Amino acid sequence: MVESIARVKHIRVTPTKARRVVNLIRGKQATEALAILKFAQQSASEPVYKLVASAIANARVKADASNEYLDEQDLVVSEAFVDEGTTLKRFQPRAQGRAFQILKRTSHITIKLATPDVAKAGK
Repeated sequence: MVESIARVKHIRVTPTKARRVVNLIRGKQATEALAILKFAQQSASEPVYKLVASAIANARVKADASNEYLDEQDLVVSEAFVDEGTTLKRFQPRAQGRAFQILKRTSHITIKLATPDVAKAGK
C-alpha cells in the first residue's frame, strides 16, 4: 500500500540516452533495478541508480510515517519516464568568423515505486 516518487530535474544527460536506461528498469522490482543499473554501461545509469535508491528511501520514510510494514523486495518500478528539460545554448568559434551552435540538453527523470497491490489498482 506504499507508493513513492523521486524526481531529478535539469540533469545534464540527453533525454534520448536517459530513456534507453529507464526502459531497462520499467516494471522490474526495485532491488533488481538497482542491480541492473549498477552494471549498466551507459553514463545515464548512475543518476538513475541514485534516483531509484532515493525512491526506495522515500518509500521507507513514508511507510514509517504511516506505521505500515514495508518489505523493500515488494517494491516495483510502476512508472518511469524522462521528459526534456531546458537546453543550454553554447557557441563554438569556427573558421572565417562564423559561429557553430552547440545544444547541451538536459532531462527531468521521474521514478515511481509502488507495492504490487497499489500498482495493479492504478492500472
